[in-house]
Amino acid sequence: MEIRKKLLYQFIGIVAMILLSSSLSVYISFSEGRKKEFYDRLGSKAKMVAQMLIDIDEIDAELLKRIEINNPVSLPKEKIIIYDYQNNAVYSTDEDKLLIISPELINEVRLKEVVRFKQIPYEVLGQFYAGKYDRYVVFAAATDIYGLGKLKRLRVILLIVFIISLGIVYISGRLFVSRALTPISNIMAQVEAIGVSNLNARISEGNGKDEISMLAQTFNKMLERIESAFKIQKNFIANASHELRTPLTVITGHLEVILMKARKNEEYRETIITVLGNIKNLNHISNRLLQMAQASSEFSEADFSQIRIDEILWQAKRDVLKVNDNYQININFSESIDDELKLTGKGNEQLLRTALSNIIDNSCKYSGNHTAEISVTNEGNNVIMNFSDTGIGISEEELKMIFQAFYRAKSATNTKGHGIGLSLVEKIITSHNGKISVMSELSKGSTFTIILPLHS
Repeated sequence: MEIRKKLLYQFIGIVAMILLSSSLSVYISFSEGRKKEFYDRLGSKAKMVAQMLIDIDEIDAELLKRIEINNPVSLPKEKIIIYDYQNNAVYSTDEDKLLIISPELINEVRLKEVVRFKQIPYEVLGQFYAGKYDRYVVFAAATDIYGLGKLKRLRVILLIVFIISLGIVYISGRLFVSRALTPISNIMAQVEAIGVSNLNARISEGNGKDEISMLAQTFNKMLERIESAFKIQKNFIANASHELRTPLTVITGHLEVILMKARKNEEYRETIITVLGNIKNLNHISNRLLQMAQASSEFSEADFSQIRIDEILWQAKRDVLKVNDNYQININFSESIDDELKLTGKGNEQLLRTALSNIIDNSCKYSGNHTAEISVTNEGNNVIMNFSDTGIGISEEELKMIFQAFYRAKSATNTKGHGIGLSLVEKIITSHNGKISVMSELSKGSTFTIILPLHS
């Protein structure tokens, strides 16, 4: 069901319940008031008749009947019966015996003094009356024609008001819901108009204060992330294609040249060596791209395990030295870290090993003496690793861009590389809830700082 209809029906239901409760309250209050007023009139009439018959010696039953016949204030279909202490009727206007009065009922009146009940179509009041010389039970019955008529008219009026009110509520509810949902409909229309070709478009945020504006702001933030992701993906594909195309073009060119005519064995050997070097370079780029894709994936707790960060750091050092034995890597642990403090965390060992290897390799590669200085300390529940070199450094303008995929600083153009390493490191560290930052100065070197959380 549409929210528009659901809100409308809920609105009508709530108002209907309020109207029904109010109508019932009015009806019940009026009904109880009518009943109390009518029984009070019955009581007054019963008391007056009993007083005239019992306390005034000059009036007997026959005379009282004649008086009551001509009494203009008599109630509709009025019946009055008076019983003495032996339950004998000493006075009765119920000549047709329409009221059924049992001895048990008479005794109940003597016990409770006042009893009210209905014998359709009569409402009956039984009342105990103590005269000068004896005690009597008086029953007065009548039909409240006027009161019941008013109650019926009230019932009809309340029903008509209820139906008309529901009609008005339905019409006003549709207008209200339509106006309330118009901003959402506008947002939906604006969102549908945004596609791949206009991801830079944004949704109107209105007054910027209400919930609709907050929804629009949330959509705009999401669009910013999507636009950023599309740009990164687009640049990534373009750069990756370029990086992969270059060695493939070189390989193709060498093979085409070597096949144009017969060559000496030495020329074939040189071409094969060149092609092999480009294939190794291509394989290296492919592995880096796969690692970047893996680092970009979201991890759950199930993908992580308990790891020793210090052990991974030593393994990363061995990995770098295995490929470049002329590098110098010095690792220094702070005095605050002793054997009892285990640098244990949760993460993916292979990815962290790749990240640390890349940072160490960069520090050695861009340092004049191919030396990397690594310091390890702990602060609170974090391990802090600083990777320093005395190399070419990075300009302040380029520091903000070095973690972008395939970006290479101008000072590094003379050094072999693809611009994937730092982007890969940043993704891996971020996926482990860590942080990476860099401080650098041209011709003086750089210091990369990695902070990773520890787990006891």
